[in-house]
Amino acid sequence: MWDVALTPEIKNLLLLGGDALVYFAALAILFRARHRLGIGAFFCALGVMHFIETYLASIFYVAVPFGIVTSPGSTVLFTGKLMLLLLVYIREDATVVRQPIYGLLIGNLLMVALAALMRHHDVVELAPGRLADMGFLDEMGALMVWGTALLFIDCILLILLYERSRNWFGDRALPRLALAGAAVLSFDQLFFYAGLTLVTGAPISVLVGGWAAKMAAVAIYSVLVWIYLCWLEHPIGKHRSAPRISDVFGTLTYRERYEDLLARTGRDALTGSFDRGRLETQGRRAIETAVYAGQPVSLLLVDIDHFKGFNDRFGHAAGDAVLKRIAREIMAAVRATDLVFRFGGEEFVVICDGLASGPALALGERIRREIAAGVDSTTSRVTVSIGIATCAEDAADYDSLFQVADQRLYQAKHAGRNCVIGERVASAETPVRLAFSS
Repeated sequence: MWDVALTPEIKNLLLLGGDALVYFAALAILFRARHRLGIGAFFCALGVMHFIETYLASIFYVAVPFGIVTSPGSTVLFTGKLMLLLLVYIREDATVVRQPIYGLLIGNLLMVALAALMRHHDVVELAPGRLADMGFLDEMGALMVWGTALLFIDCILLILLYERSRNWFGDRALPRLALAGAAVLSFDQLFFYAGLTLVTGAPISVLVGGWAAKMAAVAIYSVLVWIYLCWLEHPIGKHRSAPRISDVFGTLTYRERYEDLLARTGRDALTGSFDRGRLETQGRRAIETAVYAGQPVSLLLVDIDHFKGFNDRFGHAAGDAVLKRIAREIMAAVRATDLVFRFGGEEFVVICDGLASGPALALGERIRREIAAGVDSTTSRVTVSIGIATCAEDAADYDSLFQVADQRLYQAKHAGRNCVIGERVASAETPVRLAFSS
């Protein structure tokens, strides 16, 4: 019936969609039942699919619309496995995610080693023409080891990118899932194809078609994981035991839990940045550590121009919205290792470990430019002035560094506001600034 009603390409596309739904539904049910059955049932089911996944990715390809040729092994099974492991991380932690990855990697290495030993057996035919294909076993073993090694890297990148995307999307899980999945699966497709073409001689169309199909699969799985999180396991916070930091996944888990703890303590309730109390402890300690190590560290003092007048004109609700937006702009502009604090009122402090005066000045100008380019709900433009000091060029301790940055902030305001003044600026008459008109 399908052969009459549908083209082979459309039929294959629908079947791939059905494969993905069945695969996700079955494993999601097992994951949901982990507290009753144990998470081992979920991991066993995931691991059992690894061989067929690699086999299909190496030999079984189908055509779908737009001239794309792809394999269910890569599109459905591998993409689904990676997104399910991200679900495990979200609901459990990175130390749990590592279990199936290490198991698969060790199991695949064991398979290759045993296959090498088995070559020395004297074998007999079970039936005429039925001898073991050792070449096929070698090919599959190489691809499975290579694929699992990539899976290890993929999971680390996936976790880091998912966490980093919180700065851009906040707690909105769907865009974070989609972005992390698309980026990591693009990386994986490129490197798995390199191994596949070395072993099997796969053409370039496999790379292009597989990538396009994986991007579509990421979109589907992101929606499915998001639905699972929203409808089946929400809210996602829960008590977890203390981690053992024994490998990279343990370190990721420790970092995730530590940052989750910090997210609930020492944060400014309005902007989400660290508060002044954290500045006095963590900020001061960061500068002292850099000074002790002989590394540069820069302090940026950011002040919103004419903020009191804005509050008087538009009200405190609009002022709060401006503070939130500016905090987001600052946190989006800085590096993941930089620290952003709300000092008080309309002032923010950024501490950048390892950032010398030149890059710090460029960062300050980028922050100033991004904020000046934005328009708030009041249709009024808001600007900031920034003073920058760098250790040890300007000072050798936290208090002195803050004082220098404060003086340069005063220079920036005296020079007309909406500008940045740092170490390379001798006076307020020659600031680094961008002319701005409302």
